Amino acid sequence: MEWVAIISLIIVGIALIVVEIIFVPGTTVVGILGFGMVVGGVVMAFNNFGIRTGYAVAAATAVANGAALFWSLRTKPWRKLSLQSAIDSRVNEGVLADVKVGDEGVAVSALRPAGKAEIGGKMYEVTTLGNFAPAGTPVKVIRISSNQVVVEPKSN
Repeated sequence: MEWVAIISLIIVGIALIVVEIIFVPGTTVVGILGFGMVVGGVVMAFNNFGIRTGYAVAAATAVANGAALFWSLRTKPWRKLSLQSAIDSRVNEGVLADVKVGDEGVAVSALRPAGKAEIGGKMYEVTTLGNFAPAGTPVKVIRISSNQVVVEPKSN
Protein backbone atom coordinates (compact mmCIF):
# COMPACT_ATOMS: atom_id res chain seq x y z
CA MET A 1 0.00 0.00 0.00
CA GLU A 2 2.91 2.35 0.66
CA TRP A 3 4.08 1.96 -2.93
CA VAL A 4 0.72 3.13 -4.25
CA ALA A 5 0.89 6.27 -2.11
CA ILE A 6 4.52 6.96 -3.06
CA ILE A 7 3.95 6.45 -6.80
CA SER A 8 0.72 8.47 -6.71
CA LEU A 9 2.41 11.39 -4.95
CA ILE A 10 5.29 11.39 -7.42
CA ILE A 11 3.11 11.10 -10.54
CA VAL A 12 0.68 13.82 -9.44
CA GLY A 13 3.61 16.02 -8.36
CA ILE A 14 5.36 15.65 -11.72
CA ALA A 15 2.08 16.42 -13.50
CA LEU A 16 1.65 19.58 -11.44
CA ILE A 17 5.24 20.66 -12.17
CA VAL A 18 4.65 20.19 -15.91
CA VAL A 19 1.40 22.17 -15.64
CA GLU A 20 3.31 24.91 -13.80
CA ILE A 21 5.98 25.16 -16.46
CA ILE A 22 3.70 24.92 -19.50
CA PHE A 23 0.45 26.61 -18.50
CA VAL A 24 1.08 28.69 -15.36
CA PRO A 25 4.57 30.19 -15.69
CA GLY A 26 6.17 31.65 -12.59
CA THR A 27 6.37 30.39 -9.07
CA THR A 28 2.81 29.73 -8.04
CA VAL A 29 0.90 27.40 -5.78
CA VAL A 30 0.68 24.76 -8.52
CA GLY A 31 4.45 24.41 -8.84
CA ILE A 32 5.10 24.55 -5.12
CA LEU A 33 2.40 21.95 -4.51
CA GLY A 34 3.83 19.69 -7.23
CA PHE A 35 7.35 20.02 -5.88
CA GLY A 36 6.10 19.29 -2.37
CA MET A 37 4.29 16.17 -3.54
CA VAL A 38 7.39 14.87 -5.35
CA VAL A 39 9.57 15.52 -2.32
CA GLY A 40 6.94 13.96 -0.06
CA GLY A 41 6.87 10.80 -2.19
CA VAL A 42 10.66 10.49 -2.12
CA VAL A 43 10.78 11.12 1.65
CA MET A 44 8.12 8.44 2.16
CA ALA A 45 10.26 6.02 0.14
CA PHE A 46 13.27 6.76 2.38
CA ASN A 47 11.22 6.37 5.56
CA ASN A 48 9.36 3.20 4.58
CA PHE A 49 11.98 1.27 2.56
CA GLY A 50 15.42 2.50 3.63
CA ILE A 51 18.28 4.47 2.11
CA ARG A 52 19.04 2.21 -0.85
CA THR A 53 15.42 2.15 -2.08
CA GLY A 54 15.01 5.84 -1.28
CA TYR A 55 17.93 6.75 -3.53
CA ALA A 56 16.56 4.51 -6.27
CA VAL A 57 13.17 6.21 -6.03
CA ALA A 58 14.83 9.65 -6.02
CA ALA A 59 16.85 8.78 -9.14
CA ALA A 60 13.80 7.31 -10.90
CA THR A 61 11.80 10.41 -9.97
CA ALA A 62 14.48 12.72 -11.39
CA VAL A 63 14.57 10.72 -14.64
CA ALA A 64 10.76 10.64 -14.85
CA ASN A 65 10.56 14.38 -14.17
CA GLY A 66 13.14 15.11 -16.86
CA ALA A 67 11.40 12.79 -19.33
CA ALA A 68 8.00 14.38 -18.64
CA LEU A 69 9.39 17.88 -19.12
CA PHE A 70 11.26 16.86 -22.28
CA TRP A 71 8.16 15.18 -23.71
CA SER A 72 5.87 18.11 -22.91
CA LEU A 73 8.25 20.70 -24.34
CA ARG A 74 9.27 18.65 -27.39
CA THR A 75 5.92 17.29 -28.60
CA LYS A 76 3.89 20.37 -27.59
CA PRO A 77 0.70 18.50 -26.66
CA TRP A 78 -0.88 21.71 -25.35
CA ARG A 79 -1.19 23.21 -28.85
CA LYS A 80 -4.71 21.82 -29.06
CA LEU A 81 -5.62 24.01 -26.09
CA SER A 82 -4.04 27.25 -27.28
CA LEU A 83 -5.17 29.94 -29.67
CA GLN A 84 -3.38 29.61 -33.01
CA SER A 85 -4.58 32.73 -34.81
CA ALA A 86 -4.00 36.40 -34.21
CA ILE A 87 -5.62 39.56 -35.47
CA ASP A 88 -3.03 41.53 -37.39
CA SER A 89 -5.23 44.05 -39.18
CA ARG A 90 -5.45 47.71 -38.28
CA VAL A 91 -8.18 50.30 -38.56
CA ASN A 92 -7.67 52.58 -41.60
CA GLU A 93 -4.26 51.00 -42.26
CA GLY A 94 -2.82 52.15 -45.56
CA VAL A 95 -6.06 53.74 -46.77
CA LEU A 96 -5.53 57.26 -45.52
CA ALA A 97 -3.56 58.32 -48.59
CA ASP A 98 -6.84 59.34 -50.24
CA VAL A 99 -7.96 61.59 -47.37
CA LYS A 100 -6.66 65.10 -46.83
CA VAL A 101 -7.34 67.77 -44.26
CA GLY A 102 -10.27 69.82 -45.49
CA ASP A 103 -12.07 66.95 -47.24
CA GLU A 104 -15.78 66.77 -46.58
CA GLY A 105 -18.13 63.84 -46.14
CA VAL A 106 -21.16 62.55 -44.31
CA ALA A 107 -21.42 60.72 -41.01
CA VAL A 108 -22.84 57.27 -41.77
CA SER A 109 -23.26 56.33 -38.11
CA ALA A 110 -23.72 58.49 -35.07
CA LEU A 111 -20.41 60.03 -33.98
CA ARG A 112 -20.29 59.67 -30.18
CA PRO A 113 -17.43 60.76 -30.53
CA ALA A 114 -16.26 57.88 -32.76
CA GLY A 115 -18.09 56.32 -35.66
CA LYS A 116 -18.06 55.87 -39.42
CA ALA A 117 -18.11 58.49 -42.12
CA GLU A 118 -18.13 58.39 -45.90
CA ILE A 119 -15.46 60.70 -47.28
CA GLY A 120 -14.74 60.82 -51.01
CA GLY A 121 -16.90 57.76 -51.64
CA LYS A 122 -15.03 55.56 -49.14
CA MET A 123 -15.89 54.51 -45.58
CA TYR A 124 -13.55 55.48 -42.74
CA GLU A 125 -13.47 55.08 -38.98
CA VAL A 126 -13.45 58.65 -37.67
CA THR A 127 -13.50 60.47 -34.36
CA THR A 128 -14.50 63.95 -33.31
CA LEU A 129 -12.96 66.22 -30.70
CA GLY A 130 -15.77 65.34 -28.31
CA ASN A 131 -18.66 66.64 -30.39
CA PHE A 132 -21.57 64.28 -30.88
CA ALA A 133 -23.19 64.16 -34.30
CA PRO A 134 -26.11 62.09 -35.55
CA ALA A 135 -25.91 59.98 -38.70
CA GLY A 136 -26.31 62.03 -41.86
CA THR A 137 -24.45 65.05 -40.49
CA PRO A 138 -22.00 66.68 -42.93
CA VAL A 139 -18.44 66.48 -41.55
CA LYS A 140 -15.09 68.01 -42.42
CA VAL A 141 -11.64 66.45 -41.86
CA ILE A 142 -9.62 68.65 -39.51
CA ARG A 143 -6.68 66.36 -38.70
CA ILE A 144 -5.08 63.07 -39.74
CA SER A 145 -2.61 61.51 -37.35
CA SER A 146 -1.35 57.96 -36.84
CA ASN A 147 -4.09 56.29 -38.87
CA GLN A 148 -6.79 58.33 -37.16
CA VAL A 149 -9.11 60.66 -39.02
CA VAL A 150 -10.45 63.49 -36.87
CA VAL A 151 -13.53 65.28 -38.13
CA GLU A 152 -15.85 67.98 -36.93
CA PRO A 153 -19.46 68.58 -37.82
CA LYS A 154 -19.57 71.02 -40.70
CA SER A 155 -21.24 74.32 -39.91
CA ASN A 156 -23.37 75.81 -42.66
